[in-house]
Amino acid sequence: MSGAPDLDRLLGIMARLRDRERGCPWDRVQSFATIAPYTIEEAYEVAEACERGDAASLKDELGDLLFQVVFHARMAEEAGLFDFNDVARAIGDKMLRRHPHVFADAVIADEAAQTEAWEAHKAAERRAKAADAGVAASALDGVGTALPALTRAEKLQRRAARVGFDWPDLPPILDKIVEETDEVRGALDAGEPARVADEIGDLLFAVVNLARRTGADPEQSLRGACRKFDRRFRRVEALLAEAGKSPESAGLDEMEAQWQQAKAEER
Repeated sequence: MSGAPDLDRLLGIMARLRDRERGCPWDRVQSFATIAPYTIEEAYEVAEACERGDAASLKDELGDLLFQVVFHARMAEEAGLFDFNDVARAIGDKMLRRHPHVFADAVIADEAAQTEAWEAHKAAERRAKAADAGVAASALDGVGTALPALTRAEKLQRRAARVGFDWPDLPPILDKIVEETDEVRGALDAGEPARVADEIGDLLFAVVNLARRTGADPEQSLRGACRKFDRRFRRVEALLAEAGKSPESAGLDEMEAQWQQAKAEER
């Protein structure tokens, strides 16, 4: 199965869009920095299509994400940095290097062993990269600062845990959440907005730790909570509309009663 003709066509479309004489006025003035937010947005739309199990949307969203890769690669080619083929070659080389049990003679017993080996390969690559740059390697190297905060928190914690910096079990994590909640309360009582924000960050970080240790993905958990809130609040609005009211005209007690009904309907 070869997608070369279609890929070549896509690369040609991108080149035309960026053409200084005949290209699109919007596309040709973009940069890595201005396109990056769209790349992130498209990645989330891929994730959303996966969550819905919507294959048709997934095909479209993967196309949009591929276009982002092509866009970045084209800008890099114009700057003399690299091109799309370099990107494809680099990821191909990386996959070969990180799967010696498939493409060479290494033996991996099971999925857990593969995960351990994968992380060992990545750690070795990070150490080599740090050595080339003449800086000290850290267990936290490579955790991107542009990641969503919940995801970054989970990755930082996971990296630290690999070198032994982790709670031994769940009770201390729950205690930490209570401690951080009390510190938020103290900051609120003291009327210190900057401290409140700082303490809320610590509380969220502790909750992410609980999610990690229980096997829950914090980003997915919060996305699920957002979907649940969206669904239930829309039902509250519908129930109020049936009574000839709106959220603005209803009191909090009435909306809470409708909220409880919306919850009960889902059971």
